[in-house]
Parts: sequence; structure tokens; C-alpha cells
Amino acid sequence: MAESLSELLAQRAAQAELSPAMAEMAARLVVDVAGLCVAARNTAYVQAALDGWEGNGRCTGIGHARTLEAAGAAFVNGTAAHGEDFDDTFEGGPVHAGAVVVPCVLAIAERERLSGSEAMRAIAIGAELMCRASLVAPKLIHKAGFHPTAVLGALAAASAAAAALRLPERQVVNALGIAGSMAGGIIEYLAEGAWTKRLHPGWAAQSGIRAADLAQAGFVGPRTVLEGAHGFYHGFARTVEGDWAKLVDGFGGRWIAESLAFKVYACGTMTHPYIDCARRLAQKVDVDEIEEIVCEAAEGTVHRLWEPLAAKRRPPNAYAAKFSQPYCIAAGLVLGHAGLEAFSDERVRDPRLLAIAAKVGYEIDPDNPYPAEFTGHLRVRLKGGRVLEERQAHFRGGAHEPLSREALEEKFRLNCAHGGWPARRSEQFLALVRAGLGAPVDLAPYR
Repeated sequence: MAESLSELLAQRAAQAELSPAMAEMAARLVVDVAGLCVAARNTAYVQAALDGWEGNGRCTGIGHARTLEAAGAAFVNGTAAHGEDFDDTFEGGPVHAGAVVVPCVLAIAERERLSGSEAMRAIAIGAELMCRASLVAPKLIHKAGFHPTAVLGALAAASAAAAALRLPERQVVNALGIAGSMAGGIIEYLAEGAWTKRLHPGWAAQSGIRAADLAQAGFVGPRTVLEGAHGFYHGFARTVEGDWAKLVDGFGGRWIAESLAFKVYACGTMTHPYIDCARRLAQKVDVDEIEEIVCEAAEGTVHRLWEPLAAKRRPPNAYAAKFSQPYCIAAGLVLGHAGLEAFSDERVRDPRLLAIAAKVGYEIDPDNPYPAEFTGHLRVRLKGGRVLEERQAHFRGGAHEPLSREALEEKFRLNCAHGGWPARRSEQFLALVRAGLGAPVDLAPYR
């Protein structure tokens, strides 16, 4: 009987050795996710996530006095980390690994009193699996109507939880098999800016814990969960012809998650290069002189960021605006940024922003390299006929232009200030991460 993909992954995860760059990336993910949890802690959706979870325990919802059992802490923190769409992304996926894997592992680490080094290793393994899994069938999960972070996140969290618990290989295989039946997450939130995308990483994180715990208790999952005729990719990508080499070749030795990107804007990943272009154009033109803006766009982004165009030009609420390319471009032109303050319900009713958004359209670029690269382009026609263009070939904060550790820590400080933490507490958390999270991991001071 041939080895299944999950068996290969279990073997290679057990033998994985973190590179210095991947160890650093795991620490960066903790910093970014924690700051995002604090930034969102007072929002209505995080409060609903907290109030809607029944179980209590000894694990930390970052920034909340109430303690939860591990699955609950993972759910609340994962929901908060992704809630403002300000979390890390993987160029080539696209998926948001940190918002899934970090909450999952921190909850397990607190519950089991693990060391920081054990937690960092588990974070790295989960993030690596999630990034690699996103390359198996590019664009097909989105095309089938699912959110890749949600469905792939369940697998990644299961692998991370299994690594944290040091499960034997057979139980790791079972955990992945079980997680395949726990995965889910449709993208209908796009219709009206509903909240469900926000909970996808949290749900995936807690699913991974449930799957690992069940596997540890002896529950059996399908060995061929990934490649089987009725398996994960058949269900969520409508294919069993994936590029499996991208999932397993070099796993645990060559770390592609070393190149994870960190966001500088609080909105959908593929909007970012367009916002950069808009900000540069705003330095060259009088925004009120703009007659028309036409953007080259990747076909694979149209259904999420461009259509229906009339609705995208006038998003119904702040959350919908995060996935509106016209609105995000208008924010870059008018506000000069697309940070947290650009996405309030009051702001998305701003007549000047809406007037600019109404002038933004697109044309399909058949040669666009998405999802391998996230690019941006604006062509602006001014009153009087003058035309200006801006292009950007990459995602700022990613592999081609990484965000420094210093810049990431400053983002963390600003997010914590937004969420109401005193500077002293923020610096204490940064010191904890720099020291390796301690032994055992204890987040009680950050409730």
C-alpha cells in the first residue's frame, strides 16, 4: 500500500528542523497576531465571538479578562487576528497562516504548559503546511466558492496542534484526516459585508485542536484525506489532480513560509499594490481633477474585489469596503493611507471618497501573474485629457520588499494603542517574544 500524502507529511514534520529564518518568522507571526488581537478586542464581532462561546478554562483570549478552554481561546484570538484583514498573507496562495496557526498553538501551549521553543516549532510547521497546501491547486478553492484560509486552515491547525502535542505519526495522520471533515468556510460574506470571513481563521484554529485531541484519544481519520477520490481537494477545489510535489517535496527542510508577507494596510491583500500606486499618484495630481481611473486587474481577483462594480463603488459598510478595489484606491488617493481609520462606517459614507470610487473601473490583464505575484496598476485621466499611470510589480511587505522587524514591532505598538493597551504592556509582550515566549508559555498577564 503506497504511502499517503498525510503519512509523508507526518514523517517529515517529525524530522523538521527550523532554519534561523523560519524561527524568526514564527516570532514575527506571534508579534503581528497579538497586536491584531488587541486592536480588535473591543469590536462588536469579537465580543460576539467571546459571548457566543460557552466553555471556560485556563487559556487566554488576548486582551480579555475571561479565560477559555483551548478551543475557545483559539477561536476568539483567531477571529480577532483576522477581523480587520490586517494580518499576514502568503504570496502565491493567498492564505493567512498566522491568524490560524498562532492562536491554535498558543492555546495548546498554555493548556499543556509547553515551552516557547516547542510553541515556535509548532507554529512553523503549521504555517509551512498551510502555505504549501495553497499551492497544490491555485485559484481553484476560491473558484469553488470557498475561502482558502478557512478550509486549508483546518489542516494547518491540525498539523500545528499535533506538532505541539508531539503526537506519533499515526495520530498526526488521523488528526489531518479528521480535520478534513471539520473544514469549511464559504465566501458569501462578499455579498453584503457580513462578518463570517472574520471567524474563518478562529474556526479553523479550534478545529485543529479538536482534531488533534480526537486523534490523541484514538479517533481514526482517512489516511488519504488529501488526495483521495472523495478527499479534501476533490471537495474544496473540485480536483484530484493537484501539484502534490509542492506540498511534500522538501517539507521540514526547505521552508517556503520564510517569505510570508506582512500587511501595511487593513484590507484585502490584492488591494495593496493598487493603494501604493494611488498614494504615489496623489502626490502628482489634484484628486478633484480626476475624470476616470482604469486599472489592469487579474481575472482571479474580479469576483472578490471588482464585481458587482456598482456595489464595490459604494460599499454598504466598513467591512465590505475592505474588499472593494474602488474604495481602497479612493482611500489611497484621498486619505493617503488605508489603515484602520480608513474603514469605519462613517468613513465609507464620506462623499469625497465615494465620488472618487465611482470613477474607478477595470480591464482584465490576461498576462497578470496572480497568484504568484500581487501587482498594481492605475491609469488616471484628468480633466483636460492628461493621462498618468502608476504600476507596482509586487506586494510591499512581502518577499520583494520585506517589512523589517522594527517596522513590524511599530505596527504592533500602534495596533495595541488602538485597542487601548498601555505602552508598558505592549513593551512587556515584545520582551516576552524576544525572550522566546518563556517556559512554560503564560499569557495571563495579557488578559
